[in-house]
Amino acid sequence: MAPYESDDSTTSDEIDDLRAGRRKAARYAVPVAVVGVAAATIGLVPALADSGDPDLPEISAQQLIEKIAESDVQQLSGTVKISTDLGLPDLGGLESSLASGAMESGDGSSADPSAKLTELVTGTNTLRVAADGPDRQKLSLLENAAEYSLIHNGKDIWGYDSASNEVFHGTAAESAEKEKEVPATPKDLTEEALKSVDDTTSVTVDGTAQVAGRDAYRLLIKPKQSGTTVGSITVAVDAKTGMPLKFTLTPSSGGAAVVDAGFTKISFAKPAASTFDFTPPKGAKVTEEGEVEAPAEEYSKAPKAPKAPEAPKAPKAPKATKAPKAPKAPEEGAPEVIGEGWNSIAVLDTGGEGMPSGSEVGGALGGFMDSLGDKVKGEFGEGTVYKTRLVNALMTDDGKVYVGAVTKDALVKAANAG
Repeated sequence: MAPYESDDSTTSDEIDDLRAGRRKAARYAVPVAVVGVAAATIGLVPALADSGDPDLPEISAQQLIEKIAESDVQQLSGTVKISTDLGLPDLGGLESSLASGAMESGDGSSADPSAKLTELVTGTNTLRVAADGPDRQKLSLLENAAEYSLIHNGKDIWGYDSASNEVFHGTAAESAEKEKEVPATPKDLTEEALKSVDDTTSVTVDGTAQVAGRDAYRLLIKPKQSGTTVGSITVAVDAKTGMPLKFTLTPSSGGAAVVDAGFTKISFAKPAASTFDFTPPKGAKVTEEGEVEAPAEEYSKAPKAPKAPEAPKAPKAPKATKAPKAPKAPEEGAPEVIGEGWNSIAVLDTGGEGMPSGSEVGGALGGFMDSLGDKVKGEFGEGTVYKTRLVNALMTDDGKVYVGAVTKDALVKAANAG
């Protein structure tokens, strides 16, 4: 089936409707949300094989976004891939250096979920995922001859690294603040991207696809502005459930996708309850969140805590009535924002000197910093632009930081104007 566009782009009024019921986001979060999609999105999924374009009823862009917002999939299991190419150098040495420092200081565990994030910033990874409502999820990262699992079951959150036989334990309440802004599903990734939809954005339906054996619509999100590093975002949306199955972010510079995330297998059947059970293996080193390690035997002998009751589903938010927009009050502690839409640049003043050079830092981290940085000069003085294929940051020698999903030239221009 040839691609079709039921709408050339969303109107301003439609965009207001689409935003109803979404999480409130500060304006300055737009560029940060995009990097979240690339770096810490790393929650799940890319590369799926299209096997023909299914013949589906036509749907408008607004209807498709509403379908995503109304999607309420509670149970699933499947295999996903995530490929991320930010144009970063090999992080192997840096990972080892940071991990060693954490272990020596006694505050870290190889099973801590945050210790695994850097592994997902580059390359292609395969994961197995399962979910049964808001209180039970499991994600397993498949590695060479090893596996890392992150399990949420009721009040408990477990991380287990089979390679080191280490266990991390926390509670949902303790971890919520740390994890609430990290996209954890394809739907989360899509919602983060949709926060950027405004008058500077074109949103259309770009035909259909098959993802993991499921018929899907393709939602195409494209900036109308030049100067941004974002080329386009394509979301494959399950035609039946409205759940995003694949997320692809392509840079304006061309080449491979920055993030390509999609299910390769998926089932919406209820996973077995045993999927979310976990008891630390005998002899494993167990580290409590924010505490020192404890022997695994303490957990194996302790009675199992009763399962927390499943939270009732929240009612769907009604469509907002259109009213004159009130000016937004700046959030306390929020950085200044210059520009608009995809060209938004957040400006922070550290009140001190700029970042130390790689030679001053030394070691793997110093080499990593030097590999990312370009020295620049302008009316603002001197500084360094730290670049990726998506988000760039200019750190001036007098301590100001300009960051956004924009080109190096756009950052220098903003600093000169500032």
